[in-house]
Amino acid sequence: MIGVINIAGYTAYTLTIMIKIMKLSVKPLHRTLSDFAAQVTGVDLSRGFTADIVEKVQSAIDQYGVLVFRDQHIDDDQQYRFSEHFGTMEQATGDVIPRGDRRLSMNVNDISNLDKNGNVLERDDRTRLFGLGNMLWHSDSSFKTIPARYSLLSARVIPDTGGNTEFADMRAAWDTLDKSLKRECQSLVCQHSQLYSRSSLGFDDFTESERIAWQPVVQPLIRTHPNTGRRSLFLSAHIGAIEGWPVPEARMFIRDLTEHATQRQFVYAHQWKKWDLLMWDNRVTMHRARRYDHAQPRDLRRTTVSDG
Repeated sequence: MIGVINIAGYTAYTLTIMIKIMKLSVKPLHRTLSDFAAQVTGVDLSRGFTADIVEKVQSAIDQYGVLVFRDQHIDDDQQYRFSEHFGTMEQATGDVIPRGDRRLSMNVNDISNLDKNGNVLERDDRTRLFGLGNMLWHSDSSFKTIPARYSLLSARVIPDTGGNTEFADMRAAWDTLDKSLKRECQSLVCQHSQLYSRSSLGFDDFTESERIAWQPVVQPLIRTHPNTGRRSLFLSAHIGAIEGWPVPEARMFIRDLTEHATQRQFVYAHQWKKWDLLMWDNRVTMHRARRYDHAQPRDLRRTTVSDG
């Protein structure tokens, strides 16, 4: 019974039988890139999971970069326990929500437009305005010295329309660069900071402690996946400079690469349903949220696996 989660109301024996009769399968979702984005069926994480399921999910995420699990009626603890099987967990330290105003634990990133009482944030609320940065193409926690490996996002409340999340395949973006651009990218090192990404939207309402916490960190522009050996572009809206380059030239270069990397043929757009769980590999993807009616509640919760 290695890796089985015990859920109240079930005996360990019953759980084992229930899990064994499930058959996990993976079906590609993206029409033009067969190895990008897939739906996983045959697993109910609210009932538990085995080491074999974790192994199969690991293999699938290595291949597809983005996985969709439908109808996963899980709570925050269940989401966290599944996530921690894929590496060291990251704390939710990348937002501007004061600890006393948080409605979720530090184990879970609050990707919502709600305050601690569950009310929709006002349009000009500082937390909401900062969160608009999620609508920029980015890679989670690239602004941290140790960036994110995997993100797992669970949909608890969704608006009537809008609010999709789009994912871009950074492996395909690298593969389709011409040779001269690949050579130019090879040794480049970029500076990442949320001070850059939010300021591009006109948000500069940072406290002194936030300015200190989000000083730029350096990341290579090209990464090689440790499990597959595939190379990818490490792009993000958090990039504000390339070491050794004039800032205007660096930002123009990153903008050009981002336009290339986010062409329609490289992008999977996910239309959320309640209780969807998405898992993606930040080492091979960028993503962004899309607009929705800000007066409607939207409650998504993210657990994050560090790449450390």
